[in-house]
Amino acid sequence: MRLKGGEAIQLTSHKNSVGSYKWSADASKIFFTAEEPMIEEEQKEYDLGDDAIFVFEGPNGREHARWRNLWVFNLSSKKEVRITDEELIINSFDASPDGKRVVFAATKQDTDNYSHLSELYLVDVSNPKPVRLTNNNAPERNILWAPDGKSFVYRSPSDKDFDLTHGFLWIMNPDSGKKRKLKEPNQGSISSLAWTPDGKSLLFNEARRTNSNLYRADIAAGKIQDVTNVEGTLRVLTFSKDRTKMVYSYSDFDTPPDLYVSSVGKLNPVRLTNTNPWIEKELLLAKGEVVRWKSKDGMEIEGVLYVPGNHKKGKKLPLIVTIHGGPPGHFSNSFRAVFHVFAGLGYASLGPNIRGSNSYGDDLLTALQGDVGGGEYDDVMSGVDYLIEKRIADPDRLGVRGWSWGGILGSWVITQTDRFKAASLGAMVGSWTAESGPGLSYDLRHHYIKGAHWTNPEDWRKVSSLWFVKNVTTPTLLLHGARDVVSTPNQAMMFFHALKEIGKAPVRYINFPREPHGFREPRHQRLRDIEEIRWMQKHISGIDWKPWKREEQK
Repeated sequence: MRLKGGEAIQLTSHKNSVGSYKWSADASKIFFTAEEPMIEEEQKEYDLGDDAIFVFEGPNGREHARWRNLWVFNLSSKKEVRITDEELIINSFDASPDGKRVVFAATKQDTDNYSHLSELYLVDVSNPKPVRLTNNNAPERNILWAPDGKSFVYRSPSDKDFDLTHGFLWIMNPDSGKKRKLKEPNQGSISSLAWTPDGKSLLFNEARRTNSNLYRADIAAGKIQDVTNVEGTLRVLTFSKDRTKMVYSYSDFDTPPDLYVSSVGKLNPVRLTNTNPWIEKELLLAKGEVVRWKSKDGMEIEGVLYVPGNHKKGKKLPLIVTIHGGPPGHFSNSFRAVFHVFAGLGYASLGPNIRGSNSYGDDLLTALQGDVGGGEYDDVMSGVDYLIEKRIADPDRLGVRGWSWGGILGSWVITQTDRFKAASLGAMVGSWTAESGPGLSYDLRHHYIKGAHWTNPEDWRKVSSLWFVKNVTTPTLLLHGARDVVSTPNQAMMFFHALKEIGKAPVRYINFPREPHGFREPRHQRLRDIEEIRWMQKHISGIDWKPWKREEQK
């Protein structure tokens, strides 16, 4: 589509949908990945019902899949040309500045949580037989050629084995195969990698603690330096070709995300969009801040706290603790609408960055390994106690909520304490043994619980909330997508059925047809949010809450 507007122009007519794609450096070509189409006879048999899935064989995962190869589309000739024809699933890739070579990361299978089996390959566009560059058990990603075309950068935790760390940036010469890593490890997740034109530095976004900023890595020295230092979340979307300007989004506790343009060396933002002007004009937003406390073992834990905008110091508030997913997620200094909604209803919200969170370096990230339900539980409860001590939270009006790992830990919390008056658990898991095949088996065996359930059954049982469900007295709302393959819906059903049979706690289970791990359909999203608010209002505050009418919504 032209920048000045008009109708979109279709470029490719591929048999299967295009996956990821990238422009060549001179903008004359587009490199892209696409799954292999079925041959005519295969398609005919498939349409007649020959659709059995040979799980984890060939390109199949739990569902039908095809090998994913690399193609290039030439804008002048309007022709697409196959580059690779391999039994590979190509993920990230980048073309050299002259467009003659491509480095890509690919796997030979589509099994759950086995991204560490990806390897790097080099392919010459004119002689497309890939040459393997790595042979290890570590995942490689964020591939980016240097401006001189003699090397490329990528990100990986190791050059040997997969460990659950933030990783390093590596530089490799594809001709010699020699590589080296920058001296400093990443502190959090990185994005928006870009070389400076002279090839001496790399620019990238990185989340550190509750903020996200732009950083520069000196290739020769291997050192990482700050470029920006904002209190908030700055995410670079694109750089100018000479890397002197950037377009980025910015948000903080009470500022919704919008687009800005600025020079790279010195931040002098010019606002490009104002997508939600009514929020600041018409709403009393929550007040957000970063808080810190000591956990049971003395470890310092940080989190974000939101209170109503008109809150007076010393007045105790009902508190809702929200546990993030992951485990390697985190709460940042950014605009989170749900916390503002709860603040508008009179609640304080705490988002704790407990052990297992990313963006705090490897010590906190790896502290959860072998300690599921231990220190992370203490981190949550010590945060609650801290807010009670500070006369912010009312100890008799507490709620807990979370999605994915947040729902998992939330279910553990309510089996260990009766202090919470309401719980909302989304995409939760109650039995790790029952989930070991359908769900996150590799991550669990190798990083979190450690050891397989058939060799260490007691280790799996003792951290599964379902085994302690008889302790639950907290009114519990369960939310799950019917097509969730990350945390399967049978988990919610088992927990629901047990609570119903025991009868000590009110429970409601809402199953959402067609929804995967993250909900997509707007009506389902709205109903999920309404029912969660209704549940918290009823069981924490004793309020028969009615949702806002649609015509009154903003």
